[in-house]
Amino acid sequence: MVDIVGLFTGAKKLVGLDVGSSALKLAEVVQTPKGFVLNNFHQTPLPRGVITDGAVTAPDILTQHIKDLYKKAGCKRKAIVTSLSSHAAIVKKVNLAQMEENELRELIHDEAGKYLPFDSMDDVLFDFQILGENEYNPNQMDVLIVAAKKDLVEGFTGAIEKAGLPVVIMDVDSFALEHMYEQNYDFEETDVAALINIGASITNINVVLNGGSIFTRDFTLGGNAVTEALQEKLGVTFEEAEKIKLEGVRGGEMEEREFNDSLLQLADPICSEIERSLDYFRSTYGGGDIRKVLLCGGSANIPGIAQELSQRLNIETEVVNPFQKIGYNKKVIDPGQIQSIGPVAAVGVGLALRRVGEK
Repeated sequence: MVDIVGLFTGAKKLVGLDVGSSALKLAEVVQTPKGFVLNNFHQTPLPRGVITDGAVTAPDILTQHIKDLYKKAGCKRKAIVTSLSSHAAIVKKVNLAQMEENELRELIHDEAGKYLPFDSMDDVLFDFQILGENEYNPNQMDVLIVAAKKDLVEGFTGAIEKAGLPVVIMDVDSFALEHMYEQNYDFEETDVAALINIGASITNINVVLNGGSIFTRDFTLGGNAVTEALQEKLGVTFEEAEKIKLEGVRGGEMEEREFNDSLLQLADPICSEIERSLDYFRSTYGGGDIRKVLLCGGSANIPGIAQELSQRLNIETEVVNPFQKIGYNKKVIDPGQIQSIGPVAAVGVGLALRRVGEK
């Protein structure tokens, strides 16, 4: 994992704060003798326009909502792990000559134009992870570089720190999902899986091999498009349409089935884009086939969307379960809600699993 802001030494008890375009999610994971346990999870909606295209556009409103969320959650831990959307960060894998980390950092800074779409690194924050020796050339190493504009990162860190909470680690959504996946799912070294995060405005596809990313793609279409189409169809408010989208309709079996079929038709553009993206991956990647597709994000709860994609892709597709090997505190988290919160908690859980100093 990659940190694109420095670490505050000594901070150990961290909280995952997932800042999405439609909601804030707070997740606190503690380590016990029996393993990891979700000790706290709360979420609160964000007004539309606070986060736009992966950037903070209304910092004061974001700060106030973070304060309100912390008060609601009663969380005592202050050190924050948060993340940029994959859409907002540049992630690139490169092959470089073997060298020490300090030399590598200088090389990336001085020759950024060769690897990143920036003319100068003065206004960019970046970090890297050495993945190991290159498979084809022992004199080279594979390096993962992550970078983002400084003002973009500071938009998030500034709003969070104004709420009285130090940002200890800045991650990327797709890496947080990888961390969650590694912790909860069994896989072999040759297993390929697709982690698909259907956010409010952006859908991120991250194909991983043995837990590490081998293909990513974002497209600017997400759950809000379905909500807006449903809003227009039913003549209700956006908030009412969002609730109906995720909770369905009350009525007989036939009425529910017809509604779910109609809802899947509204979600067709998202499903089609996912299908095209994975078809492209399968046609260009020379390794093994995708073994499993895991859906994350609030719109993963759209009734029938996992089954629809499974049929289209001919790949086992399911809604992610970030609590497959992580327990939860039944005194503070309603067991009846644990399944429904799984897709929206996935990034936050991945963030909360982070530890200072790890890569």
